[in-house]
Amino acid sequence: MSSDDRPRALSAGAPPTGARPTGPAAPPDFGRIAAHVGLLVLGALVGLAGALVQAAWFPGGLLLALAAAAGLFLGGRRLTGTQFGALTPAAGWLVSVMVLLGGRPEGDYVFGDELGLALFMLGGAAIAVMCATMSRLPQPDVNTGRAGT
Repeated sequence: MSSDDRPRALSAGAPPTGARPTGPAAPPDFGRIAAHVGLLVLGALVGLAGALVQAAWFPGGLLLALAAAAGLFLGGRRLTGTQFGALTPAAGWLVSVMVLLGGRPEGDYVFGDELGLALFMLGGAAIAVMCATMSRLPQPDVNTGRAGT
């Protein structure tokens, strides 16, 4: 493409040469998809384990369950580098907790008391929101040498 053709091509809406599509037009990244599926499954497992632990050893189990959820949500955020990375394990966590809330036909359910259940649900939701909405950490500067090198 000559220098005379460039302004006309850009004004016609054609992407510049060598530009990769982003967003929905980008080709699927199977590594990122696998990471999100893994985070979803881990979120469900942490929700299940947290429901059992928080009811068994209140209040220490509640703190342990919320710390595990916070570690997973923050780890998902750091792994993917996006807010969606924190929300994916939170969605798995929420689905597993909601399934456990359903109980059984006999009237039994996993959660021990109302206070522990309320703190577990509200605490987990608050931690998920905090991890998803926290600001990005500044990236270290790659060029630490002199200017122009």
